[in-house]
Amino acid sequence: MRIFENYESRVRGYIRAFPVIFEKAYGSILTDTMGKEYIDFFAGAGTLNYGHNNESASNAMIEYLKGQGVVHGLDMATKAKERFLESLVYGILEPRNLQYKVQFTGPTGTNAVESALKLARMVKGRSNVVAFTNGYHGLSMGSLGVTGNTFYRDEAHISRSNVSFLPFDGYMGPDINTLDLFRKLLNDNSSGLDLPAAVILETIQAEGGVNVARPEWLAELAEICHEWDILLIVDDIQVGNGRSGDYFSFEESGIKPDLVTLSKAIGGGLPLALMLMRPDLDQWKPGEHTGTFRGNNLAFVAATENFKHWENNDLSDAVKYKGGVMKEELEKIAAKYPELEANVRGRGMIWGLEVPEKGLTSEVSSLCFEKGLVIELAGADDQVLKFLPPLIIDEETLRKGIAIVDEAIGEILDHKEERMKGEFVC
Repeated sequence: MRIFENYESRVRGYIRAFPVIFEKAYGSILTDTMGKEYIDFFAGAGTLNYGHNNESASNAMIEYLKGQGVVHGLDMATKAKERFLESLVYGILEPRNLQYKVQFTGPTGTNAVESALKLARMVKGRSNVVAFTNGYHGLSMGSLGVTGNTFYRDEAHISRSNVSFLPFDGYMGPDINTLDLFRKLLNDNSSGLDLPAAVILETIQAEGGVNVARPEWLAELAEICHEWDILLIVDDIQVGNGRSGDYFSFEESGIKPDLVTLSKAIGGGLPLALMLMRPDLDQWKPGEHTGTFRGNNLAFVAATENFKHWENNDLSDAVKYKGGVMKEELEKIAAKYPELEANVRGRGMIWGLEVPEKGLTSEVSSLCFEKGLVIELAGADDQVLKFLPPLIIDEETLRKGIAIVDEAIGEILDHKEERMKGEFVC
């Protein structure tokens, strides 16, 4: 690890939590240079929905390269892009009665968010955007402006103008409808809330702690946006592409956002990001928003292959079933250790186990790693263990990974109890 410690920037993060050199990966298993295997409950922060080195996608990319397919093409027409668009439009959008145009942005999620914010402000001629508590939308300047966590915001010294934060669903407790505040602010000319060009949100806040918006809350938010001529942007970068059990996380609510940002899993593990927009919102001048690496052709090949998973309901049904397994097993853990005061929440195959005690989740994550499980933390204070396995993980491996978490929690609590007894004796 010395080369990384000596020469890679201090900004490196995950390498500190998982301090080994990984050499191979397949499906839901990572292998380090010593041959030790780890169950992956991180999945590249939601990028690897179809697993590491998905066989069909890998084979398609290899054949594409062997055939001298175009790798870099700016935004020019290529065969790979043509096939991707056909698969997206006819295989994903039309069956869901969604009519969108597609904009290929720079290759990361934050590029897609920047494009959505820029377009919304341009089309509506307004500067203000409403974002939500605990939201995470990226770390470039515009995206950072609508990201809530001060850990990312404070040191950047970004302007906090033109963004208004409101409480997300459940932020004030289960019995308070936070949208009542939004309505009141909009109806009060002295509220200080400038009429927004757009509202941006994740339907399931992943980095924010796996906070799930209720379908009826989302439907009411869409109604407010329609009433006040505000564009609704859904950031589906981490919880889209099947993570919720539906291809888009907003399907359950019945809403049709004006703009949707997609990245992470849509590229099959390769950099790819895009924005979906209502056709009438496509008001760009040619070349007005550009980028050298928009439209990764190799990622188009992988994505087109992965779209085949959605030709029937098999994957969707599997995600919902395995999501049920995750919910059931995590609720058992919460009941087994009442002293944790744990809260279980999630949907599809993204679940969180929130533990109020400061630092405990970090201990659990570290011990899990020693035992062969990679699992990330989420929430404003890293108080949530975030369960984010590949969608294709088999049930046996899924249960084994959750059992490791159970075992780690038990050992930590036992050690804590023994330590307290020792202190009492002294």
